[in-house]
Amino acid sequence: MDTTTVALGAFAIAASYLVGGIPWGVVLARLVGGPDPRSQGSGRTGGANVLRVLGPRVAAVAAVLDLLKGCFAALLPVVLGAGLVVQALCILAAIVGHSRSPYIGFRGGRGVSPAFGSLIVTWPLVALIVAPVFFIVIRLTHYSSLGSLTAVTLAGAIVSGWVLVQGLAPAYLIYAIGAPALIWYFHKDNIQRLLAGQERTIDNRTPDKPSPDGGPGPG
Repeated sequence: MDTTTVALGAFAIAASYLVGGIPWGVVLARLVGGPDPRSQGSGRTGGANVLRVLGPRVAAVAAVLDLLKGCFAALLPVVLGAGLVVQALCILAAIVGHSRSPYIGFRGGRGVSPAFGSLIVTWPLVALIVAPVFFIVIRLTHYSSLGSLTAVTLAGAIVSGWVLVQGLAPAYLIYAIGAPALIWYFHKDNIQRLLAGQERTIDNRTPDKPSPDGGPGPG
């Protein structure tokens, strides 16, 4: 592997992280003059908390912009000719950037939207399968976190199975296993509350204070 290839790969991964870190929920809150999503609800900047704090219209715009971060991360390595391994690492970098944004003190969302955006680019059929599952689970349970965890787990299982059955490049497994693993990790507090029966529902917009350590509150 030559120096140029390594440099292109490093650039793509860094760019994906930095673009993934753009906190669109915070940016849109400032543009519309609404409350910062970090100050209410769960304290997160992802779509579920933007919905609670700023309403469905702003949340829809934030969700689309967050999806595009994942699309960018999946497409940039293709444009640069950087290969499948770099593409997988770029997608993971965008997910990490979304959840650990360098622009807002390494806080952010859970990584679901950029993960789904990357899935639309790389595995569109799988995206079509898991999207309804995401919304059905939320509709039935009112838990955004449960819908997200179910959808990403299903997506990872389908992609992994597809790769193994079809004998596709093992590099795809970096993405198929890594993305769900990251999202489960970023949902660890939600998982604890789900198990305890204390998770915030998607339609509960009652503000609560962030936790004393400055991190997110419930939800």
